[in-house]
Amino acid sequence: MKRTHEPQPLFQPGSDGGRDAPDAPGTTVRAWAEETEWVSAALREDGAVGVILVDASSLDGLERRYGVQAYRSARQRLCQLIAEACSEHLSDRDRVATCSGEGSGDEVVVLLFRPWQGTDFYRDELPRLAETVAARLAEHGSRCVYPYLRETPRLPVGQAFGLFNPGLREVRQVREAIDRARRDADLNARVDARARSRRFTDLLLSEDVTILYEPIMNLTTREIRGYEGLARGPWDTELHSPGALFEMAEQTGLLFELDCLCRRLALRGARGLQPGKLLFLNCLPTAIHDPGFRGDTLRRTLEDLRLRPSDVVFEISERESIHNFDIFREARDYYAELGFKIALDDTGVAYGSLEAVMELSPDFIKVDQSLVRGIDTDPPRQELLRALNSVAGKLKAEIIAEGIETSEELATIQTLGIPYGQGYLFGRAAPLRRSV
Repeated sequence: MKRTHEPQPLFQPGSDGGRDAPDAPGTTVRAWAEETEWVSAALREDGAVGVILVDASSLDGLERRYGVQAYRSARQRLCQLIAEACSEHLSDRDRVATCSGEGSGDEVVVLLFRPWQGTDFYRDELPRLAETVAARLAEHGSRCVYPYLRETPRLPVGQAFGLFNPGLREVRQVREAIDRARRDADLNARVDARARSRRFTDLLLSEDVTILYEPIMNLTTREIRGYEGLARGPWDTELHSPGALFEMAEQTGLLFELDCLCRRLALRGARGLQPGKLLFLNCLPTAIHDPGFRGDTLRRTLEDLRLRPSDVVFEISERESIHNFDIFREARDYYAELGFKIALDDTGVAYGSLEAVMELSPDFIKVDQSLVRGIDTDPPRQELLRALNSVAGKLKAEIIAEGIETSEELATIQTLGIPYGQGYLFGRAAPLRRSV
């Protein structure tokens, strides 16, 4: 049967600017259902259709946080990345298109039409191509959400095929093949989640976490005021970054246990900390419920490590504290009575930053890098940091600016009177040098 309907492809890979111009006018992304006549004709002629489906529902949060334009850009980049992964296998009859799943966010489908008789495409090549797409997304999926998100989104991939049945509508047959690919993607996602969960529990039980220490500088004297202990998972794994590590802990219900482990390892790695230097420990407000982190047990631990309570500052994230000020105050008061100091971390990320500072009266206020990055060219953020520094002075708290990377940022922060800072400009996190 000769095809008489020749519409433009639903996606034209590489047109008008390529990867760095995802919204170029010549790049077309359409829903497969808009081309039912073409799809039906292709299915009748070839007698079969292969489907690769990518679940893009993880992009829904991007739209809610950053708006529809950010979402469309991410989806466009995703379509292009999928087309690049399939480029050696795509012909002019194939399609890369969007598809809405039932009760979920958007999906991207690749429709591949090959004669089913006398070919191993559907048995061998289609599964391998789906694996190629999955590997490409795992390696380069972060491109799709840059610069909005730091972590690579989860993009489950499934595959299926359908054979032409002259007794059924072609569109229905394609839709059923897409449904089978959707179920395959869901199964692969659950299998992957189970594997990641097992890797995380193995990591937790074997204590395979490394603590690195980032210097916190006195911006006037350029002397080191202290160090922040930063957790890292195993190198060359998806659990290396602290974000991925704690996200998996939350998903598996083991957040408290990971928090306890990281604090324990951070203290152990700080044995023999230089006199006069502070150790900043990240912890959840629920640390107060850790039996190993209370009263005499904690004092004995510090004595064994040649540390004093006054050497230690507990960093509690504004994100955790702002949901329940009472829990934060309970932890703050308990540890302050033992001689520890408290820092409010990630200040400036949530909407209630000033409220949190006023309510909690921490000893240190750590300003999130999102407020520091590029502050030398951003007068509104300069005014915000100036106001926060004024509030801190009235509360007898000291501000630490996180994420300083350029000399221009440093000069601006010094002009604003911020006493302390940390970031790549002063050196990357590394194992701690102990005093003799």
